[in-house]
Amino acid sequence: MHAVMAKRLLPHQESVDDPGPDDLDSPAIEAAALDIPEQTTDKAIQKGFWERPATKYQPPPDDGSTVLRFDILQAHIMPRDGVDLKIKRYVVYELTVRQDCATEDTQPAKIERRYTDFRELYLSLKRQYPVEMANKFFPSKVLMGNFKSDLIGERSVAFEEFIAHVAHIEKLRDTDVFLHFLQNEELNLACQLLDQRRNEFAIPILENCFRLLNKIYMNRSKPVLLILCRLVAAACALSPVPYHSAERWALLALNRFDTLSDIDLLPLYIPLLHTCAHLWWQRGQDQKPITDRLTSMSKKGINTASTVSLMQAIHKIDPRTETI
Repeated sequence: MHAVMAKRLLPHQESVDDPGPDDLDSPAIEAAALDIPEQTTDKAIQKGFWERPATKYQPPPDDGSTVLRFDILQAHIMPRDGVDLKIKRYVVYELTVRQDCATEDTQPAKIERRYTDFRELYLSLKRQYPVEMANKFFPSKVLMGNFKSDLIGERSVAFEEFIAHVAHIEKLRDTDVFLHFLQNEELNLACQLLDQRRNEFAIPILENCFRLLNKIYMNRSKPVLLILCRLVAAACALSPVPYHSAERWALLALNRFDTLSDIDLLPLYIPLLHTCAHLWWQRGQDQKPITDRLTSMSKKGINTASTVSLMQAIHKIDPRTETI
């Protein structure tokens, strides 16, 4: 298994590869590349599926460090068999993110992205941060052979190295465009499902989003706490019985907010406490530890009688499509 690895908080070693050209940008060229019939017996094209050969897991050094790994082990040629053949074909790459320590991460997060998604991120970061992106290789578009196993494999390695580069340079990692790349597609889908009151389908998507962001960002960073609170709100709002993992996520959120200093996220804290108190009541558990927090805050002059729901508070910070 090929893996791109970097120890957290260690400087990233710059690539010595030549920079990828920014030409071949024309939509017409891209369309032509997809329309040209390929005369080949490549197995990936025949099956519509590419997979990297499995290899034995290689643990990181046993020094207590944490290693963030980015792997593309699978790719699918879309649309699948049986779908209208007039639709242009493209490759979807499955990016797996793990945070390994002495043992392998047993709960990796996975997202699927196209070549164009990786390329848009690359071009945006290169425009904004030319120094940090200098000499960073990115595979160019091609006129033919988009679906050959060799090309998919080469691009997979390049994408792994590119995402690892971004994730381990703070200035790049904290950009809106990188966060958009990591979560926007899935988060928008989850919020649409919440809008349709289909929370049971939205929650697994939000759980995957949380696992992904929690591996890349700090535990109490804004992206992580926002997705965690959205997950808690969705799980607790499931009717007539809260989602089975609601209490676990609620406890984690309360723990993360204990020492929070980000003033932008403090408006979420009181609605979170009220949400958890109601959940504890539904489960027949002791609410006193939570109500004691509210009482203590009230004695300090903080208005704890807010009628704003947790989802409404989230929506003020990060508006999405879900009904509030």
